[in-house]
Amino acid sequence: MIPHLTTALTGPLQELETRILQGSTSIEHWFRGQWQEHTPPFYGSVDLRNSGFKLAPVDMNLFPGGFNNLNPAFQPLCVQAAMSAVEKICPDARRLLLIPENHTRNTFYLQNVARIATIMRQAGLEVRIGTLNPAITEPTSIDVPNNAPLLLEPLVRNGGRLGLPGFDPCTILLNNDLSAGIPDILRNLNEQFVLPPLHAGWAVRRKSNHFAAYDDVAKSFGQLLAIDPWLVNPYFAVCGEVNFHERAGEECLATNVEALLAQIRIKYLEYGIKEEPYVVVKADAGTYGMGVMTAKSPEEVVGLNRKQRNKMAVVKEGLEVTNVIMQEGVHTYERIADAAAEPVVYMMDRYVIGGFYRVHTGRGRDENLNAPGMHFEPLAFEDCCTTPDHEAGPEAEPNRFYSYGVVARLALLAASLELERTAPAEA
Repeated sequence: MIPHLTTALTGPLQELETRILQGSTSIEHWFRGQWQEHTPPFYGSVDLRNSGFKLAPVDMNLFPGGFNNLNPAFQPLCVQAAMSAVEKICPDARRLLLIPENHTRNTFYLQNVARIATIMRQAGLEVRIGTLNPAITEPTSIDVPNNAPLLLEPLVRNGGRLGLPGFDPCTILLNNDLSAGIPDILRNLNEQFVLPPLHAGWAVRRKSNHFAAYDDVAKSFGQLLAIDPWLVNPYFAVCGEVNFHERAGEECLATNVEALLAQIRIKYLEYGIKEEPYVVVKADAGTYGMGVMTAKSPEEVVGLNRKQRNKMAVVKEGLEVTNVIMQEGVHTYERIADAAAEPVVYMMDRYVIGGFYRVHTGRGRDENLNAPGMHFEPLAFEDCCTTPDHEAGPEAEPNRFYSYGVVARLALLAASLELERTAPAEA
């Protein structure tokens, strides 16, 4: 299924996609070289925005929670990618401990956990699920729609190793983004691999570090294809020491929003783009689309009312917002059933394993779609984004999705650089 694109397909995006198709051999060779030097995260998902003149990532999640939305036809691809990822880390692995988020009432999320467990079992691992939820003190069976019940078991720490009764795993796979902090039970484990690493969690991770790494990746990619890196890269800026409740840091926010809008206008003028530029202001740490607002002028981030301040001040798990990233807004011109949509691409190891569309009937093309009221179109990608048709045009189904896969892998490469640069020093 190709979404209806309201933008003309003769614009700069088609030029970008044509360049990507023509350069696919060089691109794949370049990626192979990059993966020899850098280890990709175990898995990840990337939110993309296609504006008709630009295709860029706007968020990178290292603890993806939507495996239940992937096309089941891609299950073999997921299993193959999982095998590759595990063999790199622990070639003799037999047991895997999966640690999910604490919430047990979100049936969609539980379906995601069930899908991850199935993928890992089909990759040849014995999988059990351990929970950090203090309310679960004994093995607890949770019903999951369209799946077998999940058995959640309280974690057991035995010296320097983490496991469950009678279960000593080689590998621990986190599907918990650690927004509430890194629990002591996960620290200083002995000869066990924690994936993704603890510093990938939101207790430590910052979006600004990711997009700083993405800047470097986009520049290299631009040189490879002889294109303007801006076509795949949103501008951004950062403000620290922000306190929305006390209105601290408003001047920094306004100054940076004004500077970003000026940068965007210059590019719009260069490319003859008639759209109104905007900036997305969001917490530098955190997920679930919390702590996000948009601004089309610096005045919009000054003097927020109480409701706006409360919305921006705290994100998931009550994490206080003290640092803010301001990012160039990328319009989405993709629509499904006349609703704004954006592609989400899933990857495991270095492979694209599928994707879907996030759709919101109540939001516009210049708004955040990761908000209450969104839904997913799980069969949006009938193709796995990795097999371009060089005989067809850039708007053909496998080719548009190939471009999505390329830009998503740029974000994945940036995540690998980000994790390398932010890794804690060895004790």
